[in-house]
Amino acid sequence: MAVILGIESSCDETSAAICIDGTVVSNIITSQSIHAAYGGVVPELASRVHQQNIIPAVQQAILTAKVTKNDIDAVSFTRGPGLLGALLVGVSFAKAFALARNLPLIEVNHMQAHIIANFIEEPKPKFPFLCLTVSGGHTQIVLVKDYFHFEIIGQTLDDAAGEAMDKTSRILGLPYPGGPLIDKYARLGNSNAYHFPEPQIPGFDFSFSGLKTAFLYFVRDRMAADPGFLKNNLPDICASIEKRIATILMNKLKKAAQQYQIKEIALAGGVSANTGLRNLLQQTADENGWKAYIPAFQYCTDNAAMIAATGYYKFLKQDFVGQQTAPLARMQF
Repeated sequence: MAVILGIESSCDETSAAICIDGTVVSNIITSQSIHAAYGGVVPELASRVHQQNIIPAVQQAILTAKVTKNDIDAVSFTRGPGLLGALLVGVSFAKAFALARNLPLIEVNHMQAHIIANFIEEPKPKFPFLCLTVSGGHTQIVLVKDYFHFEIIGQTLDDAAGEAMDKTSRILGLPYPGGPLIDKYARLGNSNAYHFPEPQIPGFDFSFSGLKTAFLYFVRDRMAADPGFLKNNLPDICASIEKRIATILMNKLKKAAQQYQIKEIALAGGVSANTGLRNLLQQTADENGWKAYIPAFQYCTDNAAMIAATGYYKFLKQDFVGQQTAPLARMQF
């Protein structure tokens, strides 16, 4: 039996999880409300709150899993990408825990773990598959050939889809975090009420900076003509911009699936929790004969379950920190 402790602290969620033989049995996520007053994550504050939360989160994960510290066989942690100070808290704790108990240490790429989240529960994708990975900092189409062989075939040239949603919400005057609020209001609106441009980027790459600018000018001009425009039309505005972001993502994914002749399609990353995107992926899958895979909501946002699950697959390979491993370039993250 392999018991893996996972640690995640890349941004503003402190999370710990236990994975036993590939099955996640606990996943504790502690969010940080302190950032709401600043309209975004403040890195220094995030790292300080991680210091407060990391030990209680690990203790709760162990208790929930009904194991003891003595049962743990390895510790996996997020190495990056993420906020430097926040990552240091998780890395330092993982190293100390592993050293104190003479356990192997497993480093995990955060974006790889988002993709591996599709293997936490059934149904699980079959190799090879395409994964649309969308978060606040990344937007990628990844060709996944096995658990450790990833090839990025398309990515954003500027802003990520999650950042576009966050900036959109700020333009609308919504409080932080804005992405979930865009999703909430969009469920009440008409997604065809307003039309926004789709960037004409060749290949499988994305661009969202122009869309953000177009949206800013749209709001500015409508507000100049009608000061009550946002208040009276917020659900329709949210539904329309959410639909445009989702269709930009889906159009590129359809193009990639056609060229690579792949019908196993997965979604991953924080933005994969967006209801509109999840629904559009399933609709597109039905229209194109795809098998679509979407993680449960708790495995979409930053969480330690995906770190522990990835750590389990690396544990089977004996891929530990300090040992000779496959070059990171092979993963192309």
